[in-house]
Amino acid sequence: MSRFSQTDPELTHRLSRRGMLGVAAGATAAALVGAATTPATAAPAPAPAAASHGGGRGRPVLPPGRLGIQLYSLRDKVSTLGFAPVFAELEKYGYDEVEFAGYTQGSAGPITLAQLKRLARNHGLNPIGSHVGYYSDDPNAYTFAQNLTKVLDDAQALGLKHIGTASGPFRYGSTVDAWKRAAEEFNTYGAAARARGMRFYQHNHSEEFSFATDNPKVRLYDVLLAETDPDLVFLEMDIYWAYSGQFRFSKRPDGSPAPFEPLNYVLKQPHRYPLFHVKDGVSDPSDTYGYRMVDVGDGDIDYKKFISAVTRLRGRHTDHHWQAEHDNPTESFTFARRSSEHLHSLRDKC
Repeated sequence: MSRFSQTDPELTHRLSRRGMLGVAAGATAAALVGAATTPATAAPAPAPAAASHGGGRGRPVLPPGRLGIQLYSLRDKVSTLGFAPVFAELEKYGYDEVEFAGYTQGSAGPITLAQLKRLARNHGLNPIGSHVGYYSDDPNAYTFAQNLTKVLDDAQALGLKHIGTASGPFRYGSTVDAWKRAAEEFNTYGAAARARGMRFYQHNHSEEFSFATDNPKVRLYDVLLAETDPDLVFLEMDIYWAYSGQFRFSKRPDGSPAPFEPLNYVLKQPHRYPLFHVKDGVSDPSDTYGYRMVDVGDGDIDYKKFISAVTRLRGRHTDHHWQAEHDNPTESFTFARRSSEHLHSLRDKC
């Protein structure tokens, strides 16, 4: 994949995602661009749900009504076709939810937040969350640090239950105190979100599982968990990047072992992980990140085990939301369709 040929793939990812963030603030009401019909470039629709999602006997691993997709994976289609044709495809593929990575639709023309909310609901899609930047040097930037009220206003207008960031808590560096300082800011955002009836969350990459530069015995992710209020700050585990972090940071800088299992973080505090990114990879120890990103179902990450372990927790069968994602899919509609088919096909023994 092209992202792995970059000098710093994670930085490239964060910057490209940040470039998509934005909102049509103050835009006048406009008719939705594009009819909600199947675009000519769309991948063929799957067979009816009963056939494509049967996948053998047993209880479905995926909880009903909890499959979403991070729209960053479909940014090429959103920017050229608009939200309406994209949502029409997602409805056909059996998706229940969407997670935003920006509220504009490029050449397809302006769209208001009210129109966007209505459009999603018209296609049976629940807007479950959104990624917004953490901070910027630009005082007018659309980030939590620079424009918290505007970010929350827009999230509330869309009816979001969660509003978060895919930026790591590296604003002040990689020391323990630096992360404590970032955690304090996250608590502030969490309190402001809760006052609006929403949850603030942070989405990880692999670097969060690295060690503090001033105390290499301390894993930074553990600092984040310990220093944020569990009632105010929630986590969206990107499963792919968590296992990449496991590959990269199961030893401390001095070479001593520091193994960890990403799933155990969730099982220990399941209430803190309302959202997940389901992203797959082929194991490749020769790669810096340990994996090569592929479509969901084509890699080596055991999603059946992971999702089943979380949903089998007592009283938490439908607490969690699973968002399919691929940073750079070969064909984004094909990725979306195949991911839905695979995840719906997973079965547990009764």
